[in-house]
Amino acid sequence: MSNQKNKPSSSGLAIGMCLGLAIGTAIGAATNNIGLWMPVGLCAGMCLGLALGKKGKSNNKDDQDESGKNDQEESE
Repeated sequence: MSNQKNKPSSSGLAIGMCLGLAIGTAIGAATNNIGLWMPVGLCAGMCLGLALGKKGKSNNKDDQDESGKNDQEESE
């Protein structure tokens, strides 16, 4: 049986890639230049997905100290 703790619940990168590819394909179809806009949309989607993934992981163990409390809990 595999360990469920190591698996991410959702990936912002995958969602960003799908959205970027869809938007890039739509723009490419509208401008009759799919060969250009599909990779541009994919790259933009990957950047967006990475940003979304980093935003979702901002409350991880790096923000906590050794006692298990984060900086905001200590100031109260």
